Amino acid sequence: MSIVVRIPSQLRPLTGGKREVVVEASTVGEALDDLEAHHPGLKARIVDETGQLRRFVNVFLADRDVRFLDGLDTPVQDGQTLSVVPAISGG
Repeated sequence: MSIVVRIPSQLRPLTGGKREVVVEASTVGEALDDLEAHHPGLKARIVDETGQLRRFVNVFLADRDVRFLDGLDTPVQDGQTLSVVPAISGG
């Protein structure tokens, strides 16, 4: 299934400046794997060495945080949008 991954500006140098990338996947984890296959180094910015989402990166499927769904095992449907959103500290 084709899904769109929205890339934050901080990570766009790894995608050649693209704001959105289309990947083929049936889960969020597969989407990140496909993203990595085409844009090496990107997945390491989203997922830590244990294979879990980094604490300072949020990933949304449509408008739902995948941490509150099935994490990287969350199924995706054709045409859905996955957004990578780095957490921002404020004060």
